[in-house]
Amino acid sequence: MGFENLERYRDAFPAAQSLIYLNHAAVAPLSRPAAEAMQWLTEDALLNGSAHYEKWLEAYDGLRRAAARLVNATPEEIALMKNTSEGISTVAQGIDWRPGDRVVAFKEEFPSNQYPWQRLEPKGVRVEWLSVTDPLERIHDAARGARLLALSFVQYLTGYRADLTRIGEICRDLGVIFFVDAIQGLGAFPLDVRASHIDALAADGHKWMCGPEGCAILYISRRLQEQVYPAEFGWTNVAGFENYGARDMTLRDDAGRYECGTLNTVGCFGLRAAIEFLLEIGVENIAPKVQALGDRIDAAARRKGFDVAAERTPATGAGIVSVKKPAEVSAAIVARLKENRVMAAARGEWVRLSPHFYVDFGEIDRAMELM
Repeated sequence: MGFENLERYRDAFPAAQSLIYLNHAAVAPLSRPAAEAMQWLTEDALLNGSAHYEKWLEAYDGLRRAAARLVNATPEEIALMKNTSEGISTVAQGIDWRPGDRVVAFKEEFPSNQYPWQRLEPKGVRVEWLSVTDPLERIHDAARGARLLALSFVQYLTGYRADLTRIGEICRDLGVIFFVDAIQGLGAFPLDVRASHIDALAADGHKWMCGPEGCAILYISRRLQEQVYPAEFGWTNVAGFENYGARDMTLRDDAGRYECGTLNTVGCFGLRAAIEFLLEIGVENIAPKVQALGDRIDAAARRKGFDVAAERTPATGAGIVSVKKPAEVSAAIVARLKENRVMAAARGEWVRLSPHFYVDFGEIDRAMELM
């Protein structure tokens, strides 16, 4: 699909009528399908209460199916979470760790993919910190004898996109659990948990999937489900949860065992619609446009003499580009952009720009002029 064929989907993002939106790495505008799905649910609940509860249940199952298609899993391997952090913590707190176990993690990560692993240290677990730019040989050496490796698909500040397949092969060959925080790439770049040998993956819907906040997915493979006990426990973790009088605590036989109570129903309606919309377009069609937009920002920033947080290549570039303008505070630049209807984010000394596929190249040029 050529870039011009993506233009017909721009109307699904009404925010683009008034804003140049370069902040999808923070909170994206809702896509129209996501907003309309949630509007239907809130109106139905307003007028009918739970009279159509069976449609609510279908939304949960529909979200599991859509998420499974997005990452090439099965619905039985998808749990519905509040956010990425809950998904990461479910894995980190659910494994029966032993003193002397080792986790390989990366120092550039967002705190949600650092803190849960650090909290294991009182149990005698050692965390070995690498850099995402370390060569594969270094990652292989560090992973040898480790129990788990945790990595983001795309780094939140630099936009560095990891080679999940190569790192997954390392983990498979060494018998290491491979966990991926996918929030900054899922929806913008294809991801296949089978091809990349990923054992578990978490991602919230409010960034590149253009869904609501407070609703996320956790993929956890069938194999790993047998090794991860639910850290949170409530009435819906168990197989017979629909029988309120039962007291049998046998776990559900799928990833639903990690859902401990009532779900975010309105969020599930929205995220299901958001993912189905992306599947209709094809993430494989979205990725080249996102890459090209990021490349255009990178090139313009370098022409202007700005510092750029990372080198981009076709293999490692993603939708995030962070730049620094000498002698100007990032927050001031972001405020000036916002005054001109351009949405970006200040992250420390950097201005982070993160366009999605419906943004056009002229808007990138306009934003960079305002820089």
